[in-house]
Amino acid sequence: MGKAMVSPTEVYHVVEALVPLYTAMILAYASVKWWKIFTIDQCSGINKFVARFSVPFLSFQVIATNNIYKMNVKLIFADLLQKILAFILLTLITKLSYRGGLRLNWVLTGVSLSTLPNTLVLGIPLLRAMYGVEAAAWLSQIVVLQSLIWYNLLLLLFELNATREVHHVTLPSAINREMVTIEEAAEKEEESQDEVRSRTEMVVKVPLKIGRKLVRNPNTHATLAGLIWSSIHFRYGVQLPEIVDRSISILSDGGLGMAVFSLGLFMASQAKLLACGTRNTLLALAMKFVAGPAIMAGCSAAVGMHGTLLKVAIVQAALPQGIVPFVFAKEYNIHPEILSTGIFLGLLMAMPVALAYYYVLSL
Repeated sequence: MGKAMVSPTEVYHVVEALVPLYTAMILAYASVKWWKIFTIDQCSGINKFVARFSVPFLSFQVIATNNIYKMNVKLIFADLLQKILAFILLTLITKLSYRGGLRLNWVLTGVSLSTLPNTLVLGIPLLRAMYGVEAAAWLSQIVVLQSLIWYNLLLLLFELNATREVHHVTLPSAINREMVTIEEAAEKEEESQDEVRSRTEMVVKVPLKIGRKLVRNPNTHATLAGLIWSSIHFRYGVQLPEIVDRSISILSDGGLGMAVFSLGLFMASQAKLLACGTRNTLLALAMKFVAGPAIMAGCSAAVGMHGTLLKVAIVQAALPQGIVPFVFAKEYNIHPEILSTGIFLGLLMAMPVALAYYYVLSL
């Protein structure tokens, strides 16, 4: 059972986790907006460093330090169902919104906003304060699932979206059935066959190209290595050599801070603080603080979760948007302005929203 209320001391510990994020974001914002330290190209370079170095090392550390043999099966299934259901719903909504023309980039943005919470720094102390040490352990498993499965799947879909734009081939329309000469009909038939062959080649080439890119992506190797090491460490009690452990920690420890710093740099480069506009801002907040928890509540109940575990699942879904998806969105240029706005406002609203859910679930 959750406690009747969160103590002032526990609230202070949550604030302790939040303030460093604000500090990194504000310093980055000031360094571009007022101090003019970084150029736009340099900001992009910093984001690439975060995407290619900081995040992979952070992912390895998160996965490698989690005991994969003690994962909560119901929580895993609920998380899996939430992501699948969110993807399906957003696909349908986006397809209808664009009158039949599916925009995969909007689906990816929606999934990132509604189902990938900022659990690592903010969520763990907050849920520990609300529901105890066991809740923090459950939340750590959500972090592992994000790093191991969902971030890699997000990268796969980002690559698919980018490759489809490059290799877009339009199927030929039906040959005009009006009177045409034999030569014109033959030419149209030949063009149709060429385009169909080209489309068939793309069906083979696109997956191969995406596969090659993912194989070269450091995050793929980091998550796989983390999973392998976790299985060895918690099975046989083997420890990483200190020299290896420190080499990993020195880069992974700053991973989240650098991600927030990159967020601040991007926000400063935009004309407005809320770069995506009022409509998209409200949509982002609704997806994060209403749709996400609602979907998670339904999925959790469907797999038989109840009590404190159910409450933890719902509250963690109401946490603000994760920062790592913004890094990937900026790298692939998939609506980073919407994600940046969602994260910024989410961090401001994190405490009151989470506490509101906590008190409602305590009734």
